[in-house]
Amino acid sequence: MAPKNNSNEILITRIYDAPVKAVWDAWTDTEQAAKWWGPRGFTITSHSKDFRPGGIWHYTMHGPDGVDYPNKTKYLEIENESRMVYDHGGYDDRPPLFRVTVLFADLKGKTKMTMSMTFASPEVATEMHKFIKDAGGYGTWDRLAEYLTKESSGKEQFVINRSFDAPIDVMFKMWTDPKHFSQWLAPTGFTMNFIRADIKPGGSTFYYMSGEVGMKMYGRAEYLEISKPHRISYTQQFCDESEKISRHPLLPLWPATMLTTVTLTEEAKDRTLVTVTWQPYGANTPDEVKNFVKHKKSMEMGWTGSFDKLEAYLTNPV
Repeated sequence: MAPKNNSNEILITRIYDAPVKAVWDAWTDTEQAAKWWGPRGFTITSHSKDFRPGGIWHYTMHGPDGVDYPNKTKYLEIENESRMVYDHGGYDDRPPLFRVTVLFADLKGKTKMTMSMTFASPEVATEMHKFIKDAGGYGTWDRLAEYLTKESSGKEQFVINRSFDAPIDVMFKMWTDPKHFSQWLAPTGFTMNFIRADIKPGGSTFYYMSGEVGMKMYGRAEYLEISKPHRISYTQQFCDESEKISRHPLLPLWPATMLTTVTLTEEAKDRTLVTVTWQPYGANTPDEVKNFVKHKKSMEMGWTGSFDKLEAYLTNPV
């Protein structure tokens, strides 16, 4: 979430389908943190962790390009399963980049995580938001959601979140009105056209996406649930021009059917958090699930491009 004008803070809110203890442990246990901490493609090695006020977590982040990033996080305040405050991004030869406050609240078995990052000035906050976004840093909290789901159910999911400066009712229309939906959903470089659009529970759509190099992909979706204005769920499949089910044109081992669940959460009167959960649906082979996991970074890039288009479209919708 970008900082508001004249704010030196970036605020991130997430709701996890897991109890507070599970989310807290995922944060504080080094073995668990190693499975989700950092942008997609990064791994970490923990050297030591003294989890108490004044204590240090010393770890190294390993980038997908082979570059190592040593870090020392200094804990300032800790309230068990409730709150932590720490300085992030510092090391022996450099000061911390920002201060982090994380709150954990129980929501009837789920957990609301509220995280604020405080910077030296609004200008630094704006600059760091762009850096974190470009580096995929916000995907860290999506990876946490995926990790918690895998631990509790064994299921593989892809999760991505994005906050938009739009009321929840407007955002709901962006997902359920074909004239809006078609303007932004297609990946960067593609346009989307509906051949049939019946977006309602039990309804279906048939569409195609055209690329700049002449590539044309057909697909269909079946809507399982639409609960205005908070939740939309539908399955997707690739097909041919006659709507006969087919496989991904470039990835033959891609799951034949995908389930998309969209959750809209009102963060403020004119701001909505969009959470997209994507997962293989129905019977899938181990190789198909493995292929799904392998391409999570590509999924993040694709959805990020679509969300960038949506953000631009919201400034001047048709």
